[in-house]
Amino acid sequence: MAAPCFLGWDFSTQQLKVIAIDEHLRVIYEDNVHFDKDLPEFKTQGGAYVHSDRLTVTSPVLMWVKALDMILEKMKSSGFNFAQVRALSGAGQQHGSVYWKKGSIQTLKNASPELPLHQLLKACFAVSNSPIWMDSSTASQCSNLEKAVGGAQRLAAITGSRAYERISLVSSFAASLFLGAYAPIDYSDGSGMNLLQIWEKVWSASCLDACAPGLEEKLGSPVPSHSVLGSISPYYIQRYGFSPDCKVVAFTGDNPASLAGMRLQEGDIAISLGTSDTLFLWIQEPTPALEGHILCNPVDSQTFMALLCFKNGSLMRERIRDDCASGSWDEFSKALSSTVAGNNGNLGFYFDVMEITPEAVGIHRFNSDNQKVSDFPKEVEIRALIEGQFMAKRIHAEKLGYKVMPRTRILATGGASHNKKILQVLSDVFNAPVYTIDTANSACLGSAYRAIHGLLAETNVSLADVVKLAPEPRLAVTPTTGAEELYRPLLKRYAELEQKVIYNPTSCPVK
Repeated sequence: MAAPCFLGWDFSTQQLKVIAIDEHLRVIYEDNVHFDKDLPEFKTQGGAYVHSDRLTVTSPVLMWVKALDMILEKMKSSGFNFAQVRALSGAGQQHGSVYWKKGSIQTLKNASPELPLHQLLKACFAVSNSPIWMDSSTASQCSNLEKAVGGAQRLAAITGSRAYERISLVSSFAASLFLGAYAPIDYSDGSGMNLLQIWEKVWSASCLDACAPGLEEKLGSPVPSHSVLGSISPYYIQRYGFSPDCKVVAFTGDNPASLAGMRLQEGDIAISLGTSDTLFLWIQEPTPALEGHILCNPVDSQTFMALLCFKNGSLMRERIRDDCASGSWDEFSKALSSTVAGNNGNLGFYFDVMEITPEAVGIHRFNSDNQKVSDFPKEVEIRALIEGQFMAKRIHAEKLGYKVMPRTRILATGGASHNKKILQVLSDVFNAPVYTIDTANSACLGSAYRAIHGLLAETNVSLADVVKLAPEPRLAVTPTTGAEELYRPLLKRYAELEQKVIYNPTSCPVK
């Protein structure tokens, strides 16, 4: 009997990835299909089509299906033993939607193992190009939904005449391919739709009514993220040699799957320091605010996760590095070390592009008396930037109900996580230790972990128990003594000044 393994899939924007892990959580296989490069016949750029209005952004559904065919054939020809797969789960880019034609469920159910899926399913989709997360062509419908007045008619005019019987998210669409039936939407990805009541875990009647008639039936009932949806479709048993006992665990969104892959626990916070900076928070009692997203937690359906995105991330840090440290990270780090924590009360807001958290733009500098100043000495500028970026993150996380706890760990990833001096400021501002993690495949790995968790979840085993054997994050820095006392009044000042910046946006010119 071959040793059991578990598959994690990630249907992301630019590629389809798969990881197989064994019972000891070791990666035993990984592969990917890059849409632009490996499927050039679809002519996508970055896995998508940007339409001429520059607002509509879609991806061809059959490209995702063909990518799955392609990766399974690659696995087969490499000698991968599908019979050892006990369970699989996966992730999909969030906010994309797939529209199944009436009768498609029969095609899914009775798929002939003689043919690849993309040939079998080519007539199954009412809309051949799926709107994805980058699409912003529905601004008017969004405002209709907010007003919930006149929205139903407007949307019905667009969608009511289409003969579709089921709407999937990218995640539940991908699960449907493996299940051979329409897979339900899970709580976590479902809570990114503006349609789910996140406390009661049911569709909101008022939001559904504002969108289109008969929507609840087309969405199906949402399910807990750890649900076992059923056994794999006979198609995969006959074509690839999967075991009939292989289970399909609910698929979820890529961000929730990353939370599982990074193994966040209660009170933890993950910070991805990339082109934009993203925060993942584990929250017990959320307080939804105008910025950020609160989703049901994919690994513990009694709690929540929050996402906060800050547009001015690494490009802003690099610009200040170029202006104030001769383009050198070493010089930048030295400047951080040469200035005191708290920057003698000098605070700054650095938004080269329109920020979304908060909605503001420009460079705004304040001295210790809260007076606006036009410039800072170079080393003060560098500390003001880094302290300001991390203070904003703590303030907005706490607005959503996040609380720093004695056991809080900050898990840092992305480019700036390699810079210890930057991480020291992060640790001091949050008064919590910072660990570094490698998250190159966190959504994929999280999906494989969730496959194991799904099999055990009925017995009240937590994901933390499941992933005990996985490598621990590396401790990078711990907070300086007295950091909390130093930053508490500064955080209060920063929050007050932020309101000034939003409502009185005259700023020093952006260089």
